[in-house]
Amino acid sequence: MTDEELIGLAIEEAGKALAHDDVPIGAVVVRNGEIIASRHNERELTGDPTAHAEVLALRDAAKVVGEWRLEDCTLAVTLEPCLMCGGAGVNSRLERIVYGAADMKAGACLSLYNICDDPRLNHRIELTAGVRAEECAGLLTDFFANQR
Repeated sequence: MTDEELIGLAIEEAGKALAHDDVPIGAVVVRNGEIIASRHNERELTGDPTAHAEVLALRDAAKVVGEWRLEDCTLAVTLEPCLMCGGAGVNSRLERIVYGAADMKAGACLSLYNICDDPRLNHRIELTAGVRAEECAGLLTDFFANQR
């Protein structure tokens, strides 16, 4: 499965967040070419500040794998992960993160920080940024335009 296809699946997942007025961000976790988790933001739905698409997808993936180490997994997400989500990726030992739009306000995987390649930490994650970036950014632009 290509990175473009993975982000396409994350985009589809992001659309589900609109049903409960959450910011449309979607994430999928793939292992050995198979999607093992797919989630979208649920902060508004659940009232949980940690219910970001990435964290929810990593939790589901760990259940499928049967442990917290996701060393052979890739996380694909429509928006650059924040510090919490990037940190969750490091702590789960992800192999790769692929994302669409950069987040200049909260991005922690290149924009403001690069937690995935911090030499002070015990794990590093390979990053691929900007996959279908305009399409991913458009989801957010449209969502916030409709909120006004």
